[in-house]
Amino acid sequence: MSQEESNMTTARDEFVKDALIKYESSLIGYAVGFLHDVEKAKDVVQDTFIRLYQQDIEKLGKGLKAWLFTVCRNRSLDLIRKEKRVVGFDDQALELLSSGRRSPAERSDLVDRLIQLHDALSRLSENQREVILLKFEQGLSYQEISEVTGLSSSNVGFILHHGLKKLRSVLPQDLLTNLTPSDHSL
Repeated sequence: MSQEESNMTTARDEFVKDALIKYESSLIGYAVGFLHDVEKAKDVVQDTFIRLYQQDIEKLGKGLKAWLFTVCRNRSLDLIRKEKRVVGFDDQALELLSSGRRSPAERSDLVDRLIQLHDALSRLSENQREVILLKFEQGLSYQEISEVTGLSSSNVGFILHHGLKKLRSVLPQDLLTNLTPSDHSL
């Protein structure tokens, strides 16, 4: 291996390592939203990073975040199509989301609120649910959501607006007023 190839490999390794540190947990949470299975989500995310390693890192530029979420989304949907089954809410995923430094009462309250939120999200169309989760759970911009989903930015805004409007109509008022951004973990 030449010195130039060695330097490129080292740069690629560092690039993927940095991306892994920055995005792995968000991607797992995103994949769990599709798959409702933490282990399958981890496999999808691992595959996403393998594909990243195979990419020309210079071509990705500033679009890394959108690229990762797009690959993760497509890989999750491929797995769902392959299995051809509808999965239910996963208690293991809920446990993962509710762990932390909370008292048992706080965790119980959070679990109840997450179940209510999940129920409300399940009443939305697939597009509405995905756009809302990408915006509030993953913090993607309209442009990044557009790149991940293939929707136009204006369509993303429209779907987000109507999805939030529907959520407001189905969520209990106390959940709307007490829900904090850190609770958007579904």
